[in-house]
Amino acid sequence: MRRIGVVVNPIAGMGGRVGLKGTDGKVAEARRRGAEQRAPDRARTALESLAEVETDVELLTYGDPMGEGIAREAGFDPTVVGAPASADETTSEDTRHAVRAFVGADVDAILFVGGDGTAVDVATTLDDLDADIPILGVPAGVKVYSSVFGVSPRAAGRIVARFSETERAEVNDIDEDAFRGGEVVTELRAVATVPVADQRQSAKQLGGGSVESLAESVADAVEEGVTYVLGPGSTVGAIKEQLGFDGTTLGVDVWRDGEVLARDAAESDILDALGDRNVIIVSPIGGQGFVFGRGNQQLSPAVIRQCDLEVVASRRKLDGIGTLRVDTGDPELNEELRGWMRVRVGRHERRLVEVV
Repeated sequence: MRRIGVVVNPIAGMGGRVGLKGTDGKVAEARRRGAEQRAPDRARTALESLAEVETDVELLTYGDPMGEGIAREAGFDPTVVGAPASADETTSEDTRHAVRAFVGADVDAILFVGGDGTAVDVATTLDDLDADIPILGVPAGVKVYSSVFGVSPRAAGRIVARFSETERAEVNDIDEDAFRGGEVVTELRAVATVPVADQRQSAKQLGGGSVESLAESVADAVEEGVTYVLGPGSTVGAIKEQLGFDGTTLGVDVWRDGEVLARDAAESDILDALGDRNVIIVSPIGGQGFVFGRGNQQLSPAVIRQCDLEVVASRRKLDGIGTLRVDTGDPELNEELRGWMRVRVGRHERRLVEVV
Protein backbone atom coordinates (compact mmCIF):
# COMPACT_ATOMS: atom_id res chain seq x y z
CA MET A 1 0.00 0.00 0.00
CA ARG A 2 1.30 3.45 -0.92
CA ARG A 3 0.97 6.16 1.73
CA ILE A 4 0.46 9.59 0.13
CA GLY A 5 0.35 12.91 1.93
CA VAL A 6 -1.88 15.52 0.28
CA VAL A 7 -1.82 19.24 1.08
CA VAL A 8 -3.79 21.95 -0.73
CA ASN A 9 -2.95 25.64 -0.84
CA PRO A 10 -6.55 26.89 -1.19
CA ILE A 11 -5.61 30.41 -2.32
CA ALA A 12 -3.17 29.35 -5.05
CA GLY A 13 -3.97 30.84 -8.43
CA MET A 14 -6.69 33.22 -7.21
CA GLY A 15 -4.89 36.21 -8.69
CA GLY A 16 -4.66 34.82 -12.22
CA ARG A 17 -8.00 35.62 -13.83
CA VAL A 18 -8.24 39.00 -12.11
CA GLY A 19 -4.88 40.08 -13.52
CA LEU A 20 -2.72 40.03 -10.37
CA LYS A 21 -0.13 37.55 -11.77
CA GLY A 22 0.11 35.86 -8.40
CA THR A 23 -1.47 35.68 -4.98
CA ASP A 24 1.51 36.24 -2.66
CA GLY A 25 0.46 39.11 -0.39
CA LYS A 26 -2.50 39.86 -2.68
CA VAL A 27 -5.30 37.65 -1.36
CA ALA A 28 -7.43 40.52 -0.11
CA GLU A 29 -7.01 42.39 -3.39
CA ALA A 30 -7.83 39.25 -5.39
CA ARG A 31 -11.03 38.80 -3.39
CA ARG A 32 -11.93 42.46 -3.82
CA ARG A 33 -11.68 41.97 -7.57
CA GLY A 34 -14.02 39.00 -7.39
CA ALA A 35 -11.46 36.19 -7.60
CA GLU A 36 -12.65 32.65 -7.00
CA GLN A 37 -10.65 29.73 -5.66
CA ARG A 38 -9.41 27.30 -8.30
CA ALA A 39 -7.09 25.06 -6.24
CA PRO A 40 -9.88 22.99 -4.59
CA ASP A 41 -11.37 21.94 -7.93
CA ARG A 42 -7.96 21.02 -9.28
CA ALA A 43 -7.19 19.06 -6.13
CA ARG A 44 -10.46 17.14 -6.48
CA THR A 45 -9.69 16.30 -10.12
CA ALA A 46 -6.23 15.00 -9.18
CA LEU A 47 -7.55 12.84 -6.35
CA GLU A 48 -10.37 11.43 -8.49
CA SER A 49 -7.75 10.51 -11.09
CA LEU A 50 -5.62 8.87 -8.40
CA ALA A 51 -8.60 6.83 -7.22
CA GLU A 52 -9.38 5.69 -10.77
CA VAL A 53 -5.96 4.13 -11.33
CA GLU A 54 -5.02 2.94 -7.83
CA THR A 55 -7.27 1.85 -4.97
CA ASP A 56 -4.51 0.47 -2.75
CA VAL A 57 -3.65 3.90 -1.34
CA GLU A 58 -3.66 5.30 2.17
CA LEU A 59 -4.26 9.04 2.04
CA LEU A 60 -3.03 11.41 4.72
CA THR A 61 -4.05 15.04 4.56
CA TYR A 62 -4.47 18.30 6.45
CA GLY A 63 -7.67 19.73 7.88
CA ASP A 64 -9.96 21.95 5.85
CA PRO A 65 -9.56 23.95 3.75
CA MET A 66 -6.22 22.26 3.03
CA GLY A 67 -7.38 18.84 1.87
CA GLU A 68 -9.66 16.87 4.20
CA GLY A 69 -13.04 17.71 2.67
CA ILE A 70 -11.77 17.43 -0.89
CA ALA A 71 -10.27 14.01 -0.18
CA ARG A 72 -13.59 12.78 1.20
CA GLU A 73 -15.45 14.17 -1.83
CA ALA A 74 -13.06 12.19 -4.05
CA GLY A 75 -14.01 8.98 -2.24
CA PHE A 76 -11.18 8.62 0.27
CA ASP A 77 -11.33 8.19 4.04
CA PRO A 78 -8.14 10.13 4.86
CA THR A 79 -6.07 10.25 8.01
CA VAL A 80 -6.00 13.90 9.10
CA VAL A 81 -2.58 14.79 10.53
CA GLY A 82 -3.36 18.34 11.65
CA ALA A 83 -5.22 21.52 10.78
CA PRO A 84 -4.33 25.10 9.80
CA ALA A 85 -4.20 27.75 12.50
CA SER A 86 -7.12 29.50 10.79
CA ALA A 87 -9.57 28.07 8.30
CA ASP A 88 -10.21 31.57 6.96
CA GLU A 89 -6.61 32.57 6.17
CA THR A 90 -4.13 29.76 5.55
CA THR A 91 -0.40 30.51 5.34
CA SER A 92 2.82 29.02 4.04
CA GLU A 93 3.62 27.95 7.59
CA ASP A 94 0.49 25.78 7.54
CA THR A 95 1.88 24.03 4.46
CA ARG A 96 5.19 23.52 6.23
CA HIS A 97 3.42 22.07 9.29
CA ALA A 98 1.58 19.63 7.03
CA VAL A 99 4.83 18.50 5.39
CA ARG A 100 6.45 17.97 8.79
CA ALA A 101 3.47 15.84 9.84
CA PHE A 102 3.71 13.78 6.65
CA VAL A 103 7.38 13.13 7.29
CA GLY A 104 6.57 12.06 10.85
CA ALA A 105 3.94 9.68 9.49
CA ASP A 106 6.46 8.12 7.08
CA VAL A 107 4.57 8.81 3.83
CA ASP A 108 5.87 7.41 0.54
CA ALA A 109 5.11 10.59 -1.45
CA ILE A 110 3.68 14.07 -1.06
CA LEU A 111 1.13 15.47 -3.51
CA PHE A 112 0.73 19.23 -3.13
CA VAL A 113 -1.70 21.56 -4.86
CA GLY A 114 -0.48 25.08 -5.60
CA GLY A 115 2.13 27.01 -7.55
CA ASP A 116 5.85 27.63 -7.32
CA GLY A 117 5.56 29.24 -3.88
CA THR A 118 3.89 26.12 -2.52
CA ALA A 119 6.54 23.97 -4.18
CA VAL A 120 9.23 26.00 -2.41
CA ASP A 121 7.48 25.55 0.95
CA VAL A 122 7.26 21.77 0.48
CA ALA A 123 10.77 21.24 -0.91
CA THR A 124 12.64 23.47 1.54
CA THR A 125 10.82 21.94 4.50
CA LEU A 126 11.95 18.50 3.35
CA ASP A 127 15.48 19.85 2.97
CA ASP A 128 15.38 21.21 6.51
CA LEU A 129 14.33 17.78 7.77
CA ASP A 130 16.85 15.97 5.54
CA ALA A 131 13.92 13.90 4.26
CA ASP A 132 14.20 12.47 0.75
CA ILE A 133 10.51 11.95 0.00
CA PRO A 134 9.25 12.23 -3.62
CA ILE A 135 6.97 15.20 -4.24
CA LEU A 136 4.66 16.11 -7.09
CA GLY A 137 2.64 19.25 -7.70
CA VAL A 138 -0.88 19.65 -9.00
CA PRO A 139 -0.59 22.91 -10.99
CA ALA A 140 -2.91 25.51 -9.49
CA GLY A 141 -0.80 28.65 -9.25
CA VAL A 142 -0.55 31.59 -11.64
CA LYS A 143 3.13 30.94 -12.29
CA VAL A 144 4.34 27.37 -12.54
CA TYR A 145 8.00 27.56 -13.53
CA SER A 146 9.30 24.52 -11.64
CA SER A 147 9.71 21.02 -13.05
CA VAL A 148 8.03 19.30 -10.09
CA PHE A 149 4.46 19.51 -11.42
CA GLY A 150 2.28 17.23 -13.45
CA VAL A 151 1.20 18.76 -16.75
CA SER A 152 -2.41 18.69 -15.51
CA PRO A 153 -4.33 17.73 -12.37
CA ARG A 154 -5.38 14.40 -13.87
CA ALA A 155 -1.83 13.62 -14.91
CA ALA A 156 -0.57 14.42 -11.41
CA GLY A 157 -3.06 11.99 -9.88
CA ARG A 158 -2.05 9.20 -12.24
CA ILE A 159 1.67 9.78 -11.74
CA VAL A 160 1.64 9.77 -7.94
CA ALA A 161 -0.45 6.59 -7.93
CA ARG A 162 1.83 4.48 -10.09
CA PHE A 163 5.38 5.88 -10.32
CA SER A 164 8.25 3.45 -9.77
CA GLU A 165 11.35 5.57 -10.42
CA THR A 166 12.48 8.97 -9.19
CA GLU A 167 14.91 11.68 -10.25
CA ARG A 168 15.97 15.13 -9.10
CA ALA A 169 14.25 18.27 -10.43
CA GLU A 170 14.49 22.02 -9.94
CA VAL A 171 12.16 24.10 -7.81
CA ASN A 172 12.20 27.67 -9.10
CA ASP A 173 10.31 30.75 -7.96
CA ILE A 174 10.09 34.32 -9.16
CA ASP A 175 9.79 37.68 -7.47
CA GLU A 176 6.07 38.46 -7.83
CA ASP A 177 6.54 42.20 -7.31
CA ALA A 178 9.08 42.29 -10.14
CA PHE A 179 6.79 40.03 -12.19
CA ARG A 180 3.89 42.46 -11.79
CA GLY A 181 6.24 45.21 -12.94
CA GLY A 182 7.04 43.35 -16.15
CA GLU A 183 10.33 41.70 -15.16
CA VAL A 184 11.00 37.99 -14.71
CA VAL A 185 13.51 37.39 -11.93
CA THR A 186 13.86 33.64 -11.33
CA GLU A 187 15.72 31.93 -8.53
CA LEU A 188 16.59 28.29 -7.97
CA ARG A 189 15.19 27.61 -4.51
CA ALA A 190 15.60 23.85 -4.12
CA VAL A 191 16.24 20.55 -5.87
CA ALA A 192 13.63 17.91 -5.04
CA THR A 193 13.08 14.21 -5.63
CA VAL A 194 10.20 13.69 -8.07
CA PRO A 195 8.60 10.80 -9.97
CA VAL A 196 9.99 9.98 -13.39
CA ALA A 197 7.10 10.50 -15.83
CA ASP A 198 6.49 11.82 -19.33
CA GLN A 199 3.50 13.76 -18.00
CA ARG A 200 5.63 15.83 -15.62
CA GLN A 201 6.31 19.30 -16.97
CA SER A 202 9.74 20.69 -17.76
CA ALA A 203 11.19 23.81 -16.19
CA LYS A 204 10.25 26.98 -18.06
CA GLN A 205 12.93 28.17 -20.46
CA LEU A 206 13.42 31.89 -20.95
CA GLY A 207 14.61 33.40 -24.18
CA GLY A 208 14.49 32.03 -27.68
CA GLY A 209 15.87 33.96 -30.65
CA SER A 210 14.73 36.70 -32.99
CA VAL A 211 10.99 37.14 -33.52
CA GLU A 212 11.10 40.39 -35.51
CA SER A 213 9.89 38.99 -38.83
CA LEU A 214 7.25 36.93 -37.05
CA ALA A 215 5.95 40.00 -35.23
CA GLU A 216 5.91 42.02 -38.44
CA SER A 217 3.95 39.33 -40.27
CA VAL A 218 1.29 39.18 -37.56
CA ALA A 219 1.00 42.98 -37.37
CA ASP A 220 0.69 43.23 -41.16
CA ALA A 221 -2.19 40.73 -41.12
CA VAL A 222 -4.43 42.50 -38.59
CA GLU A 223 -7.93 43.22 -39.87
CA GLU A 224 -10.14 46.23 -39.39
CA GLY A 225 -12.90 45.78 -36.84
CA VAL A 226 -11.33 42.69 -35.26
CA THR A 227 -10.57 42.71 -31.54
CA TYR A 228 -7.17 41.24 -30.72
CA VAL A 229 -6.52 39.76 -27.28
CA LEU A 230 -2.73 39.72 -26.93
CA GLY A 231 -1.22 37.40 -24.37
CA PRO A 232 1.92 37.74 -22.26
CA GLY A 233 5.52 37.01 -23.18
CA SER A 234 8.32 38.46 -25.27
CA THR A 235 7.10 37.02 -28.58
CA VAL A 236 3.65 38.59 -28.34
CA GLY A 237 5.33 41.66 -26.80
CA ALA A 238 7.17 42.14 -30.09
CA ILE A 239 3.81 42.04 -31.88
CA LYS A 240 2.47 44.74 -29.56
CA GLU A 241 5.47 46.90 -30.46
CA GLN A 242 4.75 46.39 -34.15
CA LEU A 243 1.16 47.47 -33.54
CA GLY A 244 2.51 50.71 -32.11
CA PHE A 245 1.95 50.47 -28.37
CA ASP A 246 3.95 49.64 -25.27
CA GLY A 247 2.20 46.52 -24.10
CA THR A 248 2.20 44.69 -20.81
CA THR A 249 5.04 42.18 -21.07
CA LEU A 250 3.59 39.74 -18.55
CA GLY A 251 -0.09 40.59 -18.88
CA VAL A 252 -2.90 40.53 -21.42
CA ASP A 253 -3.76 43.57 -23.54
CA VAL A 254 -6.78 44.09 -25.81
CA TRP A 255 -6.38 46.10 -29.05
CA ARG A 256 -8.68 47.04 -31.93
CA ASP A 257 -8.26 49.45 -34.85
CA GLY A 258 -5.23 51.21 -33.39
CA GLU A 259 -6.68 51.63 -29.89
CA VAL A 260 -5.73 49.80 -26.70
CA LEU A 261 -9.07 48.85 -25.18
CA ALA A 262 -7.68 47.21 -22.04
CA ARG A 263 -4.17 47.07 -20.64
CA ASP A 264 -2.96 44.35 -18.25
CA ALA A 265 -6.54 43.12 -18.37
CA ALA A 266 -8.33 40.78 -16.00
CA GLU A 267 -10.85 38.26 -17.34
CA SER A 268 -13.75 40.68 -16.79
CA ASP A 269 -11.94 43.48 -18.65
CA ILE A 270 -11.33 41.20 -21.63
CA LEU A 271 -14.95 40.05 -21.76
CA ASP A 272 -16.14 43.67 -21.65
CA ALA A 273 -13.84 44.62 -24.55
CA LEU A 274 -14.70 41.78 -26.93
CA GLY A 275 -16.50 42.64 -30.14
CA ASP A 276 -18.25 40.82 -32.97
CA ARG A 277 -15.06 39.04 -34.04
CA ASN A 278 -12.17 38.35 -31.71
CA VAL A 279 -8.75 36.74 -32.00
CA ILE A 280 -6.48 35.59 -29.20
CA ILE A 281 -2.78 35.77 -30.04
CA VAL A 282 -0.59 33.72 -27.71
CA SER A 283 2.82 32.09 -27.71
CA PRO A 284 3.56 28.81 -25.91
CA ILE A 285 5.88 28.80 -22.92
CA GLY A 286 9.37 27.74 -23.94
CA GLY A 287 10.41 24.36 -22.56
CA GLN A 288 6.88 23.51 -21.39
CA GLY A 289 4.70 24.13 -24.43
CA PHE A 290 1.68 25.42 -22.56
CA VAL A 291 -0.57 27.64 -24.69
CA PHE A 292 -3.14 28.20 -21.94
CA GLY A 293 -3.04 27.72 -18.18
CA ARG A 294 0.41 29.01 -17.24
CA GLY A 295 0.73 32.73 -16.55
CA ASN A 296 -2.31 33.65 -18.67
CA GLN A 297 -5.33 32.50 -16.65
CA GLN A 298 -7.02 35.78 -17.61
CA LEU A 299 -7.63 33.93 -20.89
CA SER A 300 -10.38 31.91 -19.25
CA PRO A 301 -12.66 29.37 -20.94
CA ALA A 302 -15.30 32.12 -21.25
CA VAL A 303 -12.82 34.28 -23.16
CA ILE A 304 -11.39 31.49 -25.29
CA ARG A 305 -14.81 30.29 -26.43
CA GLN A 306 -15.58 33.74 -27.89
CA CYS A 307 -12.33 34.01 -29.86
CA ASP A 308 -10.45 32.55 -32.78
CA LEU A 309 -6.95 31.44 -31.87
CA GLU A 310 -3.59 32.43 -33.37
CA VAL A 311 -0.58 30.67 -31.85
CA VAL A 312 2.81 32.16 -32.71
CA ALA A 313 6.33 30.99 -31.89
CA SER A 314 9.86 31.27 -33.17
CA ARG A 315 11.28 28.22 -34.91
CA ARG A 316 13.83 27.89 -32.12
CA LYS A 317 11.15 27.82 -29.45
CA LEU A 318 9.11 25.16 -31.27
CA ASP A 319 12.20 23.02 -31.80
CA GLY A 320 12.67 22.99 -28.04
CA ILE A 321 9.05 22.08 -27.29
CA GLY A 322 7.94 19.29 -29.60
CA THR A 323 4.28 19.33 -28.54
CA LEU A 324 1.85 21.89 -27.16
CA ARG A 325 -0.29 21.63 -24.04
CA VAL A 326 -3.44 23.27 -22.67
CA ASP A 327 -4.73 23.45 -19.10
CA THR A 328 -7.68 25.85 -19.23
CA GLY A 329 -9.47 24.43 -16.20
CA ASP A 330 -12.32 23.22 -18.43
CA PRO A 331 -11.84 19.54 -19.46
CA GLU A 332 -14.26 19.80 -22.38
CA LEU A 333 -12.48 22.85 -23.78
CA ASN A 334 -9.09 21.17 -23.30
CA GLU A 335 -10.36 18.25 -25.36
CA GLU A 336 -11.67 20.57 -28.08
CA LEU A 337 -8.28 22.25 -28.35
CA ARG A 338 -6.32 19.01 -28.57
CA GLY A 339 -5.20 17.73 -31.94
CA TRP A 340 -3.07 19.35 -34.63
CA MET A 341 -2.70 23.11 -34.55
CA ARG A 342 -1.13 25.47 -37.10
CA VAL A 343 1.49 27.65 -35.43
CA ARG A 344 2.80 30.75 -37.20
CA VAL A 345 6.62 30.69 -37.13
CA GLY A 346 7.48 33.31 -39.76
CA ARG A 347 6.15 35.72 -42.33
CA HIS A 348 4.96 33.00 -44.70
CA GLU A 349 5.46 29.82 -42.73
CA ARG A 350 3.30 27.80 -40.36
CA ARG A 351 3.99 24.48 -38.70
CA LEU A 352 1.59 21.77 -37.67
CA VAL A 353 2.17 21.00 -33.99
CA GLU A 354 0.17 18.54 -31.92
CA VAL A 355 -1.69 19.72 -28.81
CA VAL A 356 -1.59 16.78 -26.38
